[in-house]
Amino acid sequence: MTETFDIAIVGAGITGCAIARQLARYDLSICVVEAANDVALGASKANGGLVHAGYDPAPGTVKAQVNARGCELYGTWAQELGFLFRRTGSMVLGFNDEDRAHLEKLRQNGLANGVPELSIIGPERIRELEPRASADATCALWCPSTGFVDPFEVAIAALENAVANGVTFMRSAPVEAIEIAGSGDDVRFTLATPAGDVRCRYLINAAGNGAANISHMAGAEEFQMVWRQGNIVVLDKEPRTLMPLYPVPTPISKGVIVTGTVHGNTVITATAAVREPGDTQTYASDVNALLTGARKLVPDLDTRRVVRAFAGGRPVIQGTNDFFIGQSAVVPGLFQAAGIQSPGVASAPAIAERMVQVLRNAGVPLRERADWDPIRHAPDDFDRETLARKEELIKSDPAWGQIVCRCETVPEAEIVAAIRRHPGAVSVEGVKRRCRAGMGRCQSGFCQSRVVAILARELGCDPSEVLLEDAGSWLVEGPLKGGALG
Repeated sequence: MTETFDIAIVGAGITGCAIARQLARYDLSICVVEAANDVALGASKANGGLVHAGYDPAPGTVKAQVNARGCELYGTWAQELGFLFRRTGSMVLGFNDEDRAHLEKLRQNGLANGVPELSIIGPERIRELEPRASADATCALWCPSTGFVDPFEVAIAALENAVANGVTFMRSAPVEAIEIAGSGDDVRFTLATPAGDVRCRYLINAAGNGAANISHMAGAEEFQMVWRQGNIVVLDKEPRTLMPLYPVPTPISKGVIVTGTVHGNTVITATAAVREPGDTQTYASDVNALLTGARKLVPDLDTRRVVRAFAGGRPVIQGTNDFFIGQSAVVPGLFQAAGIQSPGVASAPAIAERMVQVLRNAGVPLRERADWDPIRHAPDDFDRETLARKEELIKSDPAWGQIVCRCETVPEAEIVAAIRRHPGAVSVEGVKRRCRAGMGRCQSGFCQSRVVAILARELGCDPSEVLLEDAGSWLVEGPLKGGALG
């Protein structure tokens, strides 16, 4: 079966979802084509969720042009899309005169990039802003606009809003070939996928670490992706959320960062090592480097409270440390959003805004729809609700009172809602990303079997067919004891 659209976006990471959401306001038929079976399963999943302010990129780069603007837009996007966002501010800690000189360079960078209210502060102000910051820090770059989000929550929220406004989402649809008909400004693309072919007038390449393959298949720019792997460590929740604390950065990395999260955990992020493409293994040496680096910034950090370590790959274009956003110079109907490494999460709203302008400059007709709705109402989060609201939910459906995940206080009804959303969860990890069942201290040790049972019931399949994550990741094999998943 072949479906035809005005625009196809390849990739349902935070970049592709943000672009889809931004374009949904126009009178266009749009399809998001994703290789995996859910949203944000690549680089968008494997990062710390920091909304960097924009003082780090070199002035004049594409990164610099979209980072500060993206950070600025997050307040509006969070209000409209209903995802959690905390603008806490951040500090880059310095420990000597050489560090202080580097902080001044960062401050000048930030001023050139449009980052507001940057200042260099001394020890007394450091301790006032973050009492747990190292007492050895002699200076810091204070940046009030930094914040953090759940990156996959942002991607999910953006795509849910896009789908509500008519965008089609095709999951489990890796692009295997691209056929091009026509020439010049009259090119038509046909994407061959196992889920069916997709025809489109315009193609947006937001395929993350697969962007070079998509560009090659379309006969456009030839470039290579480098898998710059990052290990990340998640610590258990603490009574008070830490402000993001950075070290003085290196030429290829912001260094080991300690930050709170919107759910109260502490995250130590991230190493930067070039490894084989697709390598998502965690390495003891990298984890030790994270813990050591974290203790330099926060000496009293209890690194024994690790609940999860994971890794992912930043989609870096070989030979450049910048984003590639623009119309292809080789195939005019193709638009590139490639090399979206850090600060990709922070930049996503501005990348989407910039892509709209690129399309407009290329002559793509963009007529605003009168019925476009920018609002996506966040689903009920039982753990965060008031007691009165919890009682109201339980009265409406007793399943709201059936707690499945004890660590995160997630009831059955919330899991069912996560599965029934558009697009909804089709795997255990998909449930986890939408409502945090399995995200807590025991990491699914208690609730996973219950989640599998609910998924099987809601998807109308046998428990043996329920996936942990993507294709082939079955959790159950062989006969089950009676009631084991009931």
